[in-house]
Amino acid sequence: MLMKGVTLRGLEVFEALAASGSVAHAAETTGLSQPAVSQQIKNLETALGIDLLNHGKRPMQLTPAGRNFLARTASVLSELRLAQSELTVMDLTHLSTLSMGIIDDFDNDLTPRLVTVLAESLTKCRFKLITAPSHEITAAMKDRRLHIGVSASTGEVLEGVAEYPVVRDPFIVVAPRGKLASGPGLLEGLKSLPLLRYEREQLISRQIEAHLARQKLSFPERFEIGSHLSLMALVSRGIGWSVTTPLGYMRAARFHNEVEAHPLPFNPFSRNISLFASADWADRVPRDVAQTMRRLVQTQVIDPAVRALPWLEGDLRVLEG
Repeated sequence: MLMKGVTLRGLEVFEALAASGSVAHAAETTGLSQPAVSQQIKNLETALGIDLLNHGKRPMQLTPAGRNFLARTASVLSELRLAQSELTVMDLTHLSTLSMGIIDDFDNDLTPRLVTVLAESLTKCRFKLITAPSHEITAAMKDRRLHIGVSASTGEVLEGVAEYPVVRDPFIVVAPRGKLASGPGLLEGLKSLPLLRYEREQLISRQIEAHLARQKLSFPERFEIGSHLSLMALVSRGIGWSVTTPLGYMRAARFHNEVEAHPLPFNPFSRNISLFASADWADRVPRDVAQTMRRLVQTQVIDPAVRALPWLEGDLRVLEG
């Protein structure tokens, strides 16, 4: 039983306020008025008998007790959101077969969760799941070899295929820890190390190269790596730097002590991850699976990524549609 005065709404407001230090921003995030945000925090601090925030500073800053409480709060809210996402999956018992492909960026955390949720509903269904790069999933959807595919969007309208946006995934720089200065000097620093490129056939590689060309940026071509984790391993060893996305960065958690992420030192750009399904699918399956994907992405990827890299907030986000 929660202590009197400690509410789930209060915990959500505290999490939002801790992220920005701004009552106005927390109000926008939670959908409450600014006075309501202030009252929620006051009620929570009164119930706990401690100050969670230093209200005299702008932006507000967490107290030591607030930092400890935030870690617990984030864990509790993450589990509650995950439980909610698992309960929202529809009844799939009417399906006899389902073939699905998911971008390999989700291999670590999200795909196992999604498969577990789906398997519990697919009691009479022959189910096939593959993980692959986006360009392979897109080709499989064009050839009707998959019923559902989750991949980066090319922006191309696929005949007979409906698209359900899931997440906006902005591009970032990942470099060896401590090797480059952040801020205005980052771009010049990047020129001192090789650019580690994704293998040319991959969609992410084509998107990055097209944007660098638009920015009139050119880097020597020395490394072309097909495996994302191998690419991150090279960054961690100080071999070079790479342009990737938060999904890629979070997937490479084993290297986080040796690498550091930076905002792009040139015009920002992003990719969209979407769920694709046959346009003649007559029931709610694609829409409901897409909504479950959004909830899982929020709890398994976005929330921990924004905690690790607060400057991603607002750029890395779920897409409704």
